[in-house]
Amino acid sequence: MMYTRSKPAEREPDASARPPLVRELLLITGLFLVYKLGRQAANGHVEEAYRNAGHVWSFERVLGLPGEGAVQGVLLHSHTLVQAANTYYATVHFPATVAFLVWLYWRRPRHYVWSRRILAALTGAALALHLLFPLAPPRMLHAAGLVDTGQVYGPSVYGETPSTDSMANQFAAMPSLHFGWALAVAVGLIVATRSRWRLLWLLHPLLTLFVIVGTANHYWLDVIVVSALLAVAFAALRLPHTPVRTQLPWPTAVPAQSYASPAYARSGARR
Repeated sequence: MMYTRSKPAEREPDASARPPLVRELLLITGLFLVYKLGRQAANGHVEEAYRNAGHVWSFERVLGLPGEGAVQGVLLHSHTLVQAANTYYATVHFPATVAFLVWLYWRRPRHYVWSRRILAALTGAALALHLLFPLAPPRMLHAAGLVDTGQVYGPSVYGETPSTDSMANQFAAMPSLHFGWALAVAVGLIVATRSRWRLLWLLHPLLTLFVIVGTANHYWLDVIVVSALLAVAFAALRLPHTPVRTQLPWPTAVPAQSYASPAYARSGARR
């Protein structure tokens, strides 16, 4: 009996699952504006932010977590490396997330809707924590003894002091959306693709972790908290099931000639 190998069905974008583009642009823009306004509303709690920073630093030492300075020490061995870390912190966060959503929208619409919901839920939870728990980053905490690498080596995305920074809330360290978004992007790409190398997307959050801690913009606890929030979002917002395929992706047995076929019966009768 002869067998033929059928090719896996080519994965095509499901256009019916793609939401209207204009609606998505308005929705994402609106969510971004709400988030920025919310962060600005959380600004100004200077004494509370520094007090919370002291509590976080002490709690990390109680837990036995390594000091953030161990990571920064690696960066400070090279002027080029520390500038590269600052550049990564300043330029990769938003563009990488936007590129991720754009690619999903056109190539994996069903995954796009799921990932957009995950990111929106994570960002909303983070905004609530920014309002409830203002936190000065470790670069501002004297007890940490860390260098503000952005100000010293550049480039920096923040003003020299929180009071003169009208573009960002520097007391919104908890949780770290830099890491949360990077991890959500990596998981989203792993789920949406089938490459044998797709686990390499995890390098993005790992590199982000190294950068945000090494530049003294976040504590370990900022990363732990945002990871817990993301886990809750993944558990609550599950990816819809893929429709059942009519063509099996594995090899199927196709007999060259069935023994029960009329042709076979006639050939046997002539023998």
